[in-house]
Parts: sequence; C-alpha cells; structure tokens
Amino acid sequence: MQKKNSKKINTGLLTELALLTALALAVYGAESALPALLPIPGLRLGLSNIITLAVLRRNGARSAALVLTARILLAALLFGQPVSLLYSLSGGFLCLLSEILIDHILRKNYLFLTSAFGGLIHNLGQLLAARLIMGSPAVWLYLPYLIPAGILTGLFVGLCAHFLLKLLPSRPADSRPQKTFKS
Repeated sequence: MQKKNSKKINTGLLTELALLTALALAVYGAESALPALLPIPGLRLGLSNIITLAVLRRNGARSAALVLTARILLAALLFGQPVSLLYSLSGGFLCLLSEILIDHILRKNYLFLTSAFGGLIHNLGQLLAARLIMGSPAVWLYLPYLIPAGILTGLFVGLCAHFLLKLLPSRPADSRPQKTFKS
C-alpha cells in the first residue's frame, strides 16, 4: 500500500505555474526597462505582483510562493545585481505573507485592499533590508514617500490582478492531467 504524498504537483498545475512565472519575469523585465516614475531610488509599480496575486487567489499560497521565488531568483540572475536579490526577497516574501493574511481576513474579497497592504509591507521589507545592509538609520527618511507610494501602487496592482483573474480561463476539475511530480 502506497502512502499518499500531499506534496505532489500535477503536470497541468506545474505547466500553468511555469507559464505564469515566465509571464511575471517578462513583466518584471519590461518594467525594469521603463524610466522611473518619481525620483525616489527603487520606486516602481511592482507590476509582476499582478501575477503573484492572481496565482495566490487562483492556486493558493504554496503556488504563489513558488512563482514568487522563481521570479525573484531568475530576475536577479538576468537583470539584477547580487544585492538586489536581498531587497527582492525581503520585500517580496513579507509582501506575500501579508497578502496571505489579509486575503484570509477579508475572506478573499477586495483583492485591491489585499494588494495595497502588500505594497506597503513590501516597501517596509525593503527598507528593513536596506537598514541591515547599509547600517544607517537614514534609510527611514524614505518612509514618508514609500508609505503612500506602496499603498497607491498596491491598489493599482490589485485592480489589475482582479481583472486578470476575470480573463483567465477557468479549469474544470475533471480536466486535470493524472501524471504528477514530487516537489
């Protein structure tokens, strides 16, 4: 008798997550090529989080964490510097954890509010990383600018994710492939 392994990912889900990771990476790359919106170092819209939010809502926290991790590692390899990896990991994972919590509290309603909170926490996570890396409390001087920026960009990203979810095709439960891979 075989034990049922709850950590298996079916091939259909694996394929979907790989495609969404590639899309998130492409969005990140395109956004990185755009000029800065404001003269605040590191301030961006965070458009790749549209994909992470959609995966969180559609496939759950574990899948969202997989997509986020793959996107951050690949983006650091292709577009960034080693120190950018630390900022992305700290901001990205604190953001995702807060979005999981807020999405649960809001009972999967109001994705734009979940994302606004995530944008705020993302900026705080990056400031914490900057404080640790630079060793200077001067990084907190960005806080009055990054709080409204995180909330506003989060609202925008959340609305975009809401509309993306409406555009993605639904998956009938009986159309999932039977082959699985262990994760």
